[in-house]
Amino acid sequence: MASDDPSHRTDGLRYRRVLLKLSGEALLGDQAFGIDHAVLRQYAADVKEAVDEGAQVALVIGGGNIFRGVSNEGAKMSSRAHADYMGMLATMINGMALQDALEAAGMHTRLISAIDMNEIAEPFIRRRAIRHLEKGRVVVFGAGTGHPYFSTDTAAALRAAEMDAEVILKGTRVDGVYTGDPETDPSAKRYEAIYGAEVIQRDLKVMDLTAVTLAKESGLPLIVFNMNAPGTFARVLRGEPVGTTVHWDEAAEPLVLA
Repeated sequence: MASDDPSHRTDGLRYRRVLLKLSGEALLGDQAFGIDHAVLRQYAADVKEAVDEGAQVALVIGGGNIFRGVSNEGAKMSSRAHADYMGMLATMINGMALQDALEAAGMHTRLISAIDMNEIAEPFIRRRAIRHLEKGRVVVFGAGTGHPYFSTDTAAALRAAEMDAEVILKGTRVDGVYTGDPETDPSAKRYEAIYGAEVIQRDLKVMDLTAVTLAKESGLPLIVFNMNAPGTFARVLRGEPVGTTVHWDEAAEPLVLA
């Protein structure tokens, strides 16, 4: 892993090198389509707070606010692969917008594409990407895995493993993983921590099966939290009890908050 023993750190961070997964839909804000730049500015401010504290941050962003390869527009197309490639292009649009917001907030960035787009992004080279992180640059990964039939959740788990990240962070609009959908089920309760196999068994839809399996094989914990609450990202990195931790300790009991 990229970090020292947290007990020996002086920077106050529990997690130093992290992969943050953001959905494209999160960029909608209150809009029906496109990108809400107020949301971008808030995300950039949160990332800067973490970087200023010493974190190395890589991001993977979806493209669902522009085009979804596996539903909606994509479902109307005859070729799933063709639709997925269109979805990858949508992630690059979001990645460029996010890069612009991060740089406007005073950070150095690199946009890296899984598909060759040399005029706007670097190609993915693992050692180069790691070096960017070591130099304090925020790395934005676009175009998913570069292959159809794989989600951006899977791309996040893959890049996290390749970057030797300590944890996968999934920023959503809810504050963790619940026993049900908290937006439709008022009785749903939030897990503080849950064993990854139970996420699959209970179909809690934290990430797709491929992504969760890859996280398990890589031994990477996953923390789901509300990215729309300013300051929460840095709180997660400090190890504060925020969101839900998906872990791989089979002996631990799942904990549900009232």
